[in-house]
Amino acid sequence: VQLQASGGGLVQAGGSLRLSCAASGITFSISAMAWYRQAPGKQRELVAGISSRGITNYLDSVKGRFTISRDNAKNTVYLQMNSLRPEDTAVYSCNANMGLRSYWGQGTQVTVSS
Repeated sequence: VQLQASGGGLVQAGGSLRLSCAASGITFSISAMAWYRQAPGKQRELVAGISSRGITNYLDSVKGRFTISRDNAKNTVYLQMNSLRPEDTAVYSCNANMGLRSYWGQGTQVTVSS
């Protein structure tokens, strides 16, 4: 199983980034997918999730700014991040949840400068 995250980088406040997570080795279409983040000195938190049926949920602080989506044909989940803030700075990781099994990607750094 491999979850390859990409798209992170350095951006100014108010800017946008699009994260991608390409999955292999799992039945992607039946997996719930999610993006988590962890900032230095803080606990990991769930940013956004999308079920196998496309139902989404978001952390309150990113609602209206971030959008999670999935492309089952490409085995890829995306996180479109707009209006970025310095407090969004963190390592973002994707997660695949298949009920009894959960898998993690390696993470991608997002840094938002003020």
